Amino acid sequence: MEKGGDSEEKRREKAIDEWLPITSDRNAKWWYSTMHNVTAMVGAAVLSLPYAMSEMGWGAGVTVTLLSWIITFYTIWQMVEMHEMIPGKRFDRYHELGQYAFGDKLGLWIVVPQQIIVEVSTCIIYMVTGGKSLKKFQEILFPNAKPIKLTYFIMIFSSFQFVLSHLPNFNSITSVSFVAAILSMTYSAIAWTVSLKELGKSEREVSYGPKSEKISDNVFMFLSALGNVAFAYAGHNVVLEIQATIPSTEDAPSKKAMWKGVFTAYIIVALCYLPVAFIGYWVFGNGVDDNILLTLHRPTWLIATANIFVVAHVIGSYQVYAMPVFDMIEAYAVKSLKYNPSTLLRVCVRTVFVAFTLVVGMTIPFFGGLMGFFGGFALAPTSYYLPCIIWLIIKKPKRFGLSWCTNWLCIIVGVLLTLTSPIGGLWSIIKSAKTYHFYT
Repeated sequence: MEKGGDSEEKRREKAIDEWLPITSDRNAKWWYSTMHNVTAMVGAAVLSLPYAMSEMGWGAGVTVTLLSWIITFYTIWQMVEMHEMIPGKRFDRYHELGQYAFGDKLGLWIVVPQQIIVEVSTCIIYMVTGGKSLKKFQEILFPNAKPIKLTYFIMIFSSFQFVLSHLPNFNSITSVSFVAAILSMTYSAIAWTVSLKELGKSEREVSYGPKSEKISDNVFMFLSALGNVAFAYAGHNVVLEIQATIPSTEDAPSKKAMWKGVFTAYIIVALCYLPVAFIGYWVFGNGVDDNILLTLHRPTWLIATANIFVVAHVIGSYQVYAMPVFDMIEAYAVKSLKYNPSTLLRVCVRTVFVAFTLVVGMTIPFFGGLMGFFGGFALAPTSYYLPCIIWLIIKKPKRFGLSWCTNWLCIIVGVLLTLTSPIGGLWSIIKSAKTYHFYT
């Protein structure tokens, strides 16, 4: 017979799960996951891919871009499969899967810091992206107006996040994510089609050679570019949390709907990433900016529209990455600190988080450097090889078999990314900081 205390504890845990943003609503459709995954991946990163190509060159650039798509497509399939690999149990959060593989304490220490760094850094970068795109929009429409500080545009962008961050859960931001996904596909198409129109119109010769006469500079730029490409595949950090919103039965497990959504999302990602990366670099060569929309100038109205689309997209993308962070903090507050689930707690947590990302974004608005640093430092582990390590531990594939070799190949590539690309990103940030004045 169940004790009264145990029954009360279970009721409290159930009430908490019904309040937390990840587990409060499990009525999502398969195409919800498509929208959330497209919104999570196709964002600031796609605009930096031509610049990353310019730092790597044709051979390495094409190889790294395609290999990254293939590896992360494989690892996201693994995560979808592992969500319900234990009968009657759903790993609703990345750290829960990590705890099952590595143990309760070690799993938390391995996964949670990396996941928080990824999601917080992405939100910071989207603060910068939103502000820069707003500034570019203003400069295109009002070229003779008095210049306005980037800091103010970042603050304007943050005002949307202060409002939207109070939506309760993933399903409540579906409409925002849907609009964001459509706009991300639209501005990606604008980026490469307008680039094609500018082919051969530049007065200066397009160069595809090394960007610097210094070998050391070229090495650092190459490493930073690796991080930029890694940043483009950050969706793994929210994939289990997205799958947690999909209903699941014995006849129709959540992985069927989720895989349908993820497969569609990855095809869309390829159709966005590859044309922008390759055509953008082909047209502008080493003259491309770290955000390709900053390189484009004509037609004026279309470039202005694309920048506003970027703003609208990263508004939604910010929310997709912020929601798991809200879930972690709120879960810690109510489970460990024993706060009562309440609207006041939710408002305080989310307002403080948005304010933090705003302050950091205003302080170090180095778009390319930030992506290079965080792309390798945090995104490479969670997207490229942590799923493979967990797969090897749990599934135990035959030694030297196809699955075993494939996973170890992904692990080796991912570890190399983690060790090398943050060096290039940090070099880029330090170089930019030499001529930067705070809050300008």
